[in-house]
Amino acid sequence: QVQLVESGGGLVQAGDSLRLSCAASGRTFSTSAMAWFRQAPGKEREFVAAIRWSADRGYYADSVKGRFTISTDNAKTTVYLQMNSLKPEDTAVYYCAAEAMRTHVYDYWGQGTQVTVSS
Repeated sequence: QVQLVESGGGLVQAGDSLRLSCAASGRTFSTSAMAWFRQAPGKEREFVAAIRWSADRGYYADSVKGRFTISTDNAKTTVYLQMNSLKPEDTAVYYCAAEAMRTHVYDYWGQGTQVTVSS
């Protein structure tokens, strides 16, 4: 099993920055990639960004490209999401997820952290 715990959410104003962290523990050696998803009230969960462990480049949803940056540490313990130029439409619960190496499915999820951007 892999345990994921997000932190760093909060209430900010439009244009501000915020950095989310996701601490991974357990059988992280069985995972191949990490990702951030988000879910706004009344909407479905959507992909935000993903990165393979030890990679230096992430993949992004068009809505956040150029504003958000995903990164990891080399020890496979933490994944970050640097969010700049935040907009009210970025308001959502942000979830960290880990892709299982065997299934290539995001099998492991954190509990989520709330990000609220006021206009």
